[in-house]
Amino acid sequence: MFPTHRPRRLRKSDPLRRMVRENQLTANDLIYPLFAVPGSSIANEVTSMPGVYQLSIDKIVEEAKEVRDLGIPAVILFGIPEDKDNEATGAWHDCGIVQKAATAIKEAVSDLVVIADTCLCEYTAHGHCGYLEVGDLTGRVLNDPTLELLKKTAVSQAQAGVDIIAPSGMMDGFVQAIRQGLDEAGFTDLPILSYAAKYASAYYGPFRDAAESAPQFGDRRTYQMDPGNGTEAIKEIELDIAEGADMLMVKPALAYMDIIWRVKEATNLPVAAYNVSGEYAMVKAAASKGWVDEEKVVLETLTAFKRSGADLILTYHAKDAVRWLQG
Repeated sequence: MFPTHRPRRLRKSDPLRRMVRENQLTANDLIYPLFAVPGSSIANEVTSMPGVYQLSIDKIVEEAKEVRDLGIPAVILFGIPEDKDNEATGAWHDCGIVQKAATAIKEAVSDLVVIADTCLCEYTAHGHCGYLEVGDLTGRVLNDPTLELLKKTAVSQAQAGVDIIAPSGMMDGFVQAIRQGLDEAGFTDLPILSYAAKYASAYYGPFRDAAESAPQFGDRRTYQMDPGNGTEAIKEIELDIAEGADMLMVKPALAYMDIIWRVKEATNLPVAAYNVSGEYAMVKAAASKGWVDEEKVVLETLTAFKRSGADLILTYHAKDAVRWLQG
């Protein structure tokens, strides 16, 4: 008879626990979101997201340097334009806010990976992620005209110097359209991180404050995924892989760790999880009341995303998490 194995033998000290730990969270796993606004010397805290700011480009550059110095390898840029219209002009214009921010960051911090969120909702007057027929108040986005705008946006962002294009609008065929547009413009080596499984989630509320992108009417359930669906996520990632995606994202993360796991099991591509604004805001609110230990809850949650299969984690906690990990 072999002696009975006792798992507790490997838990009796911190060094021993660290030696046998299956999943290690590091700065290399994290991506930090940034919100760019026109102007200078602007740092507007988002009321529903304490510690998160809308930043003018000069402040964005300062933030990017801090992110790099902490060892976080990448940021993702969202833009709030000065003016919005039905053609989402600010998304694809060469002088758009994300284009300017990306160029400024790459000039100042060349070794930081800059990801561009490639969507239209921050730039349209109606707040939807694509092109609507004039007078349509249902929120029914026209798919193929939207693809043309996304192609223009991706190419403009590439020309501004971004390192990764991240389309998030959940349009059918958007990866293929963007890949075609990038290749035709000579950006054949630029990778695409597709929001492949993006759900119509109530967890996005605070983000819409930060990005000023709430729909003026209707909702996004005709193009974002139903929260009750899991197999559909696998269909979506298979389509995006076939169209040329280099990385895949699941959004949100906390209530969708089963989807992260299923996506990771279904592909050998890198998988990202977006720890979204509502998840962040809940932790901040509970911590401000003293109901939870913020550091322990955040690190446990981020580690859980890794355990569920995420290779990359987009999170507003990124800077704090690295500081806590560094002790």
